[in-house]
Amino acid sequence: MSNSADKVCQLLLREQFGVVAEKIGCCLLRKGPCPLSWLANEVGLKLDKVREILCFFIQHNLVMYEKNKRGFLEYRMAVKPTLWRCRFPKYIYCAKTLYGDAAELLVEEILHHGQVLMNDVVQRVTDRLNEALRESGQPEISARVVYDKFCSLARTHFIMRCTTISAETENSTIQAPDNDHSLYEVPSMDIDGDGRVKRKRSLDESDQPVKRQKTGDTTTKEDGIYWRVNLDRFHQHFRDQAIVAALASKIDKKASEVLRTMLRLSEVKSASYAPVTTPVSFTEIFQALPKEVGLTRSVTEQYLALLCEDSTEIVSKVGNSGGGMYSVNIYKGLISLCKAHVESVVQERFGSKSLRIFRVLLQRKHLEQKQIEDLAMVPAKEAKEILYRMFAQRFVSITEISKTPDHAPSRTFYLFTVNLQQVARMLIQKCYQAMANALIKREAETMEHRRLLDKQERVNAIIATLEQTGADEAQKEEVKQMITPAEKTKLNQVKETCNKLDQAELQLDDTIFILETFIFYTERETCVS
Repeated sequence: MSNSADKVCQLLLREQFGVVAEKIGCCLLRKGPCPLSWLANEVGLKLDKVREILCFFIQHNLVMYEKNKRGFLEYRMAVKPTLWRCRFPKYIYCAKTLYGDAAELLVEEILHHGQVLMNDVVQRVTDRLNEALRESGQPEISARVVYDKFCSLARTHFIMRCTTISAETENSTIQAPDNDHSLYEVPSMDIDGDGRVKRKRSLDESDQPVKRQKTGDTTTKEDGIYWRVNLDRFHQHFRDQAIVAALASKIDKKASEVLRTMLRLSEVKSASYAPVTTPVSFTEIFQALPKEVGLTRSVTEQYLALLCEDSTEIVSKVGNSGGGMYSVNIYKGLISLCKAHVESVVQERFGSKSLRIFRVLLQRKHLEQKQIEDLAMVPAKEAKEILYRMFAQRFVSITEISKTPDHAPSRTFYLFTVNLQQVARMLIQKCYQAMANALIKREAETMEHRRLLDKQERVNAIIATLEQTGADEAQKEEVKQMITPAEKTKLNQVKETCNKLDQAELQLDDTIFILETFIFYTERETCVS
């Protein structure tokens, strides 16, 4: 991992866990796998303190461990899960969009604790929902409703059981989830007549393990099974959503709904991160289309034909049974997304003529300077300047083909080309640099105005207390006057700056996700071929 990504990890650890956790995390990032005693000596902290923080990191799936050749446990930082912590709001919003408020709170609680018992998280979410319902005067819900949402998340692999963490599991850019279906089996749960989870003694409360208790025909064996969020499953969903959104902007919304339906039908049949989905028939696609889309059978056939003829080749027809068998080429969709992101950067940095030259190179692969001038219709002097400027910043590369063994310049062809994978890697590093700058700027803004922000928090706390005690508006207004107009203006400026930095982080992460997913699929395709 690059220095830029390590810097982002360091800043995220400091922002979310504090300076001591950042110190240990940075040591692991810098030194690699370390035994516990060596790590304690390196950071200059007591052994118990280092052990406590390592346990905390393991709980949050940020540190992995394995035995070395001498039999000692070595700990190493999981860089990717640490970087993915900035995506937590996206995971929570995705759960809310797919399954509602209960699923949103379930994912939020599991992410907050890293690894949790099912009974604990279901009861905690039930209490939170009922507290909000009581304030709004609505009837409370049973824990059974939350448990059903938990089962839905597990059935669609958005959450999974925790397994033994090993450093060997982070060899790839994006980890493919385990295909073991036992990881997603949800045990039954006892719920009393009041709609609350029945509490059973756990290993923490007794020296003896809890015996399995039979309830009807199912076996209750929840104790000791910890659950975590399956981030890879969320990434698969984000990948599909990005492809669907790109198609909607290129063709129209109805075409994107056809593609979305195909992806939804094939997601349970296709292997994880398969470059091409399992074929589905036209009949299945038409029957699974949402009714509100309003597509007839003939119009659906026309949309499928249009998708198959599209230059991106995302959809292809692979058979004639069932009205036609269709599959989605995920890899080609990611290539189109990656090209769109890279082309956007080229246009913003070098101009429209540079983009024209860049697209010619993407289409024709290898070209001499004279051929580029003719195909892009750019004057020779300007084309030469643009090409060498993009070459200096590694957006294009040069391949030398010599006529003679001495490689004399006069007898050598110089072919310009675009290595999309290399450009994507370079842009990822730049995105991490920009994200680190945004994190540093936000931290500086917060520290500079810490006194003012603390004052606002105290005022808000006093106002909340007055509202609970039923105070009149005059008292609330008097408390609000504690913040002067000048301070209000400064607070608004700080809030606006932090919001812009947060938005920049999210946009950078979107770009990083697309580019990293493209590189991951490219490497898999290279290994297979």
